[in-house]
Amino acid sequence: MNALTDFLSTLTFTEVLNTLNGIAWGKPSLVLLAVVGIYLTVVLKAFPWRNIVAGAKATWAGRKADDMTEGTIAPLKSLMTALSATIGTGNIAGVATAIFLGGPGAIFWMWMMALFGMATKYAEAVLAVNYREVNEHNEYIGGPMYYIKKGLPKQLGWLGFLYAIFGTVAAFGIGNMVQSNTVAAAVESSFSVPPHVTGIVIAVIVALVIIGGIRRIADFATALVPSMCALYLVLAIVVLAIHYENIPGAFALIIESAFTGTAAAGGFAGATVWAAIQFGVARGIFSNEAGLGSASIAHASAKTNNAVSQGKIAMLGTFIDTIIVCTITALLITATGVWTSGETGVNLTAAAFSSAAPAFGNYLLPIVLSIFALTTIFGWSYYGERCFCYLFKGETYLPVYRILWVIAVFAGAVTELERVWLLADTLNGFMMLPNLIALLLLSPVVIKLTRAYMQAQAKKTKM
Repeated sequence: MNALTDFLSTLTFTEVLNTLNGIAWGKPSLVLLAVVGIYLTVVLKAFPWRNIVAGAKATWAGRKADDMTEGTIAPLKSLMTALSATIGTGNIAGVATAIFLGGPGAIFWMWMMALFGMATKYAEAVLAVNYREVNEHNEYIGGPMYYIKKGLPKQLGWLGFLYAIFGTVAAFGIGNMVQSNTVAAAVESSFSVPPHVTGIVIAVIVALVIIGGIRRIADFATALVPSMCALYLVLAIVVLAIHYENIPGAFALIIESAFTGTAAAGGFAGATVWAAIQFGVARGIFSNEAGLGSASIAHASAKTNNAVSQGKIAMLGTFIDTIIVCTITALLITATGVWTSGETGVNLTAAAFSSAAPAFGNYLLPIVLSIFALTTIFGWSYYGERCFCYLFKGETYLPVYRILWVIAVFAGAVTELERVWLLADTLNGFMMLPNLIALLLLSPVVIKLTRAYMQAQAKKTKM
């Protein structure tokens, strides 16, 4: 016992985090994540894949919702709120980090997890709408903690409490300090603006938005997300057009490296197949959040009378985030050849833009990154406060949470965040575990609701 105590006393906080991170993102967790996604895809008979177009149509139709429909915000706004949280630094810096650590092959495994993650995200949204509640302000609320509480046996209710704890704390990392720190660093590097100035500006904007709750967050997300995605994709396509002859080779490199590993080249240290799988999956989850259950918190607020209909909209988030936006970033980095430069994170993506025109990497990318990060802070503020309110059984202390959130935005901008990145990554992994357990146990509910929906649709077609 004394030997164990002596050993534990020698561990640093970083070493403890690294150990926990290894557990959260170790082989058992990644296997569980893959199994849940594959299992749901199979038992749902590839329903998400077969309904991508239908999901897009439902999303467009969900721009407005009948006032008689149950919910708080229009279905489209719920998707935009979810995308505001998922499309962020993970799509720019996260993809670059995955390539730096796992080689180009990491992107292939991001694709695989995204394809099966569509079923995971679909199931999360279906359950969130099916088990949602109405709070004291007549707002519809839900998410993993609610479908765990209402759908699983009472003796497993602690899983919902555990999810809420991880979600509350993780939000301050992944959705707050990490985002403001990335923006402050990029703005300082490109425009020589001191981090504390950037921190104050971001904190003021965030305070003005989150005080309005889900409705104001959804309005801002709906206004910013489509335009920021369009701007980024246009800039990226311009660069890819310049390097168009390298695009087929980039795809080939990604696929080949996924199964053979990547040899050392230039400033790239090399990576094994397992590294490609591990970092591809981990960075993919960091980006699209399929399996974390977080996006379902936004979808639970949607104005809809049908859980499956909202599920079809929710699954598009994973497709848009990873299959479209992350793929574009990956092609930029590989087709321009900068992936061997030794750079990582946002600097690697900036180098890809700069290879075509310095202004892209030096000035335009930091602006796009700032918008991405800002909307992520909005989206995750709602996720975090829902988890917080679940823990404290109501909104009595919500103003305290929001004040702390704004303070954390500023703190993140002016602080070195290596440990915060590690803590956020670790807590993300631990958020995933109770959610995946719930998805497996509640999969019969998802199957039943999906079948009922399909039967109803078949009857409408015959009529």
